[in-house]
Amino acid sequence: MLKPLSLTLLTATLAAPGFAAGDAENGEKVFRKCKACHAVGEDAKNKVGPTLNGIVGAAAGANADFKYSDALAEMATGGLVWDEASMTAYLTKPKDFMPGTKMSFAGLRKEDDVADVIAYLATFN
Repeated sequence: MLKPLSLTLLTATLAAPGFAAGDAENGEKVFRKCKACHAVGEDAKNKVGPTLNGIVGAAAGANADFKYSDALAEMATGGLVWDEASMTAYLTKPKDFMPGTKMSFAGLRKEDDVADVIAYLATFN
């Protein structure tokens, strides 16, 4: 018999959307804009922003070693998950999606670039 948490994780895994719409190879190039503040990969460490390993589909604010803004912490408490829709909105206009965010990046202008960065980040899940 599955325990409630196991059942929840199984359900979330089965219900998780695919993030294959973007081009991960191009996303790696676009992610260069993010590298000043974020890192991904095996040796990634928090910088001004948190590491982004495992971010796609994760609950917001899940990196215990990073001090998030009050705005992000509040949205995380409200149940924000970094699914494709929320990541797209945040990467397009961070301050519109999350007023009070510490992220100073203005956002990605091209829809394809957003989809590509999400596809790239998904390779680190």
